[in-house]
Amino acid sequence: MRVIVQRCKNAKCIIDNKVKSEIGEGMMLLVGFTEGDTKETILWMVNKIVNLRIFDDDEGVMNRSILEVKGEALSISQFTLYADCKKGNRPSYLAAMKGPKAVLLYDFFNRVLSEQIPVQTGVFGADMDISFTNHGPVTILLER
Repeated sequence: MRVIVQRCKNAKCIIDNKVKSEIGEGMMLLVGFTEGDTKETILWMVNKIVNLRIFDDDEGVMNRSILEVKGEALSISQFTLYADCKKGNRPSYLAAMKGPKAVLLYDFFNRVLSEQIPVQTGVFGADMDISFTNHGPVTILLER
């Protein structure tokens, strides 16, 4: 499982020229799965995400978690996180988990995450336009 975590001031997902979801301060999450990922993988990842100390404290030091700042998350499924570009110029996505299995894990991920923080989502497999303001910028790759 790979998650790109980006600290944001705001984020939104647009599908067919309509805002599907939108958040204020929090995290923009790009979420991808590979074979072998399980519910246990997701539990580990959610714990890591909600406890990441990437938000500023009163001294301006990244020392607070999303829980402490009462932030939100926009979770977007992203199979291209498993692109392999070692050969040629066209990425291979063979390492990405196939849709029917991945959507189950994506839904579970969002359900577990939403037990701790407010979560908005895109639509699995949809053509989405994502916009956000990366604050910092802070971008972190988590992998398990």
